[in-house]
Amino acid sequence: MSFFIVSGLSGSGKSIALQALEDLGFYCIDNLPAGLLPHFAEQLVATGPENVRHTAVGIDARNRAFLDLLPASLERLHALGVDYRIVYLEADEATLVKRFKETRRRHPLTGPDTPLMEGIRLERKLLEPLAYNPTIRIDTTHTTPHELRARVQDFASAEDSVGMTLLFESFGYKKGTPADADFVFDVRCLPNPHWQLALRPYTGRDAPVVAFLEQHSEVARMRDELIHFLETWLPGFESERRSYMTVAIGCTGGQHRSVYFVEKLAAHFAASGYKTQIRHRELS
Repeated sequence: MSFFIVSGLSGSGKSIALQALEDLGFYCIDNLPAGLLPHFAEQLVATGPENVRHTAVGIDARNRAFLDLLPASLERLHALGVDYRIVYLEADEATLVKRFKETRRRHPLTGPDTPLMEGIRLERKLLEPLAYNPTIRIDTTHTTPHELRARVQDFASAEDSVGMTLLFESFGYKKGTPADADFVFDVRCLPNPHWQLALRPYTGRDAPVVAFLEQHSEVARMRDELIHFLETWLPGFESERRSYMTVAIGCTGGQHRSVYFVEKLAAHFAASGYKTQIRHRELS
């Protein structure tokens, strides 16, 4: 039985995530009081996984009065043998403020004496038990609703497969480092195709850029060393029953070098038997 707990900061896309799971056939409940988690799980166990195989519940700061019960509720789930997964969504403060101003929605923790920024920071603190070690953390700062929906569905689908799923993500440092990455590698020290005027319109998926990068021995050396590092340490995470990991590769603009490395690493590990996914943040 798949049991997902979807949480995160208001404005980060929790409703979209739950809708994406619902589209996959999950039985979804939004804004379930944290204290009711064990009781709900007991009902699911009594019903039997053949009747309710996929379930997701949304827990956030709207049920603030019940959040103190969250740690005990999670311990009770462990005692019941419920192997839950936590999906935690977040975004940077500037993005959250912009979203609330654009939609004119009211943040659940704001009030006459609590401005928006204070409400966002208070919510982050209240949700620390869920944010501490989630199964997957998704930073939606640079993510469109369509991309978020696809990513949640990819993660949920990967739960039904055997072994670890690797998401390889390219990004540009000038737009910030992905907060949801498990590993981050910087390839800005390598020759930059951007300074070749003929190559600027292309990306790291295009043959002219690939040819340019592969004529430099240091590119092949870094690629091989990254592969060796991941092959050495990924089995350790698999032994800890990690089913999903994000490997982020960054260059200056997220167009050439990082894209090339993501494509090459994903192809290598797919050939090695891993289920792989690719995301090019700045090309989306």
